[in-house]
Amino acid sequence: MKIKDILNLYKDGKLDLDLAVKELSGKGIEEMGFAALDTDRLKRTGIPEVIYAAGKTVDQVVKIAERLHQKGIDILATKATEEMYEFVRSVIPHASYNKLAKTITYKHKEEPLNKGYITIVAAGTSDMPVAEEAAETARFLNNRVETVYDVGVAGIHRLFNKLKVIQEARVIIVVAGMEGALASVVGGLVSKPVIGVPTSVGYGASFNGISALLTMLNSCASGISVVNIDNGFGAACQASLINQL
Repeated sequence: MKIKDILNLYKDGKLDLDLAVKELSGKGIEEMGFAALDTDRLKRTGIPEVIYAAGKTVDQVVKIAERLHQKGIDILATKATEEMYEFVRSVIPHASYNKLAKTITYKHKEEPLNKGYITIVAAGTSDMPVAEEAAETARFLNNRVETVYDVGVAGIHRLFNKLKVIQEARVIIVVAGMEGALASVVGGLVSKPVIGVPTSVGYGASFNGISALLTMLNSCASGISVVNIDNGFGAACQASLINQL
């Protein structure tokens, strides 16, 4: 029942106070024993409940996806394996899988796109899994996405060849491993918000992304914010919220 229906039943004397309180206190929570789904998150935050599949069993991912589907909530699962996808597809046949991004997506219907577009820039081909996670998330959140891949500082002229699509975006996500310098370079060329995503790509002294993270955090280019290592999902969520302003 919707909140309005509960209140009307109470007002008409068809629902006693204790039952009304119980119904209202459970709103927005779908208890599953091993998970408590936040079914009102989209209304509250603009971003729906999302499945972080890493660390979950195949059965848990399938049951959560199925329950979200039953509740009419669009489905995005990150860090999902192909095995998880095959089992999800057995109960939600039109679900899609991006093998590189490791994402499962399903939308009940197509929705209008936000007014601007998000450009995702990746330094190297090895950064593409994280960039693709960001791209899939941004598209799931109803944004038009442009991608610019393999334009890192080792061949900076490649970036300049793509400046127009970068500069005309409303938000830019820059994904880079190794020393992570690309975010600062882009930040010095655009007048739009830049979200840096350090990746764990690199040799020993990159410390699994710590080097890129510290470079981005210490950037002297203004207008740059930084998310956690390999967190393409978080960057896309932030970019989508900015693109809705």
